[in-house]
Amino acid sequence: MVTYQEAATAPLKNTGQIRLYDEDAFAGMRKACQLTARALDELAAMVQPGTTTEEIDRFVFQFGMDHGAIPATLNYRGYTKSSCTSINHVVCHGIPDAKPLREGDIVNIDVTYILDGWHGDSSRMYPVGRIKRAAERLLEVTHESMMRGIAAVEPGERTGAIGAAIQSYAEAERCSVVRDFCGHGVGLLFHDAPNILHYGSRNEGVEMRPGMIFTIEPMINLGRPHVKVLSDGWTAVTRDRSLSAQYEHTVGVTDTGCEIFTLSPGGLDRPGLPN
Repeated sequence: MVTYQEAATAPLKNTGQIRLYDEDAFAGMRKACQLTARALDELAAMVQPGTTTEEIDRFVFQFGMDHGAIPATLNYRGYTKSSCTSINHVVCHGIPDAKPLREGDIVNIDVTYILDGWHGDSSRMYPVGRIKRAAERLLEVTHESMMRGIAAVEPGERTGAIGAAIQSYAEAERCSVVRDFCGHGVGLLFHDAPNILHYGSRNEGVEMRPGMIFTIEPMINLGRPHVKVLSDGWTAVTRDRSLSAQYEHTVGVTDTGCEIFTLSPGGLDRPGLPN
């Protein structure tokens, strides 16, 4: 049975209960999420052929430190980096390293900052130089899938409406939706209830209520949806080595729909923009 609890009285651990946050919490999330969005904006100019994902990761760490925030992934369950950088057929959780980006690559950069206890979680796709039309189209489909999922957020509806909107659009565009990973509750915790599936039917899942905060972060593949995790225990790749893309926003459910906390202040969170 699903239960809901006012976040102010809930213990600071994932109990399976769904936290309902108040306006003060929404204000805290706006600040944390906007810091993340600003960092992702700054990275647009860095993503060029020859840049290493290690350089990107160092920037993410320093930007957070300069603004009083801590990267949530740093030392999270043994993860040693401040961001995730997932290139081409890497679905998610790619580990930054010294290998330079190459012309034609696509890379997802996933950043979560903890600011005053609040977690701002977002990711975007970046083209590296000129990319092929198939990759460009994948970015467009993935972003539109996320936005259709966000448009389905409405109090009284079930979270399955989000997955149904994403799946129906992505599959109509001859792409596939990864099933192995999902969105999640976020706020005072990095990962909290409920899980947000990016596939399914609209009558599944839990009822959305004002005050809920969660991520919507579909991973869309050009090929089949199947993935595997490499021996490092983190890096997930497509089994058929097809290209994969992901966009992620953190949203809060309101009385009339939702608020997107992680929108780019520079309008740079949509595909097709020069970097």
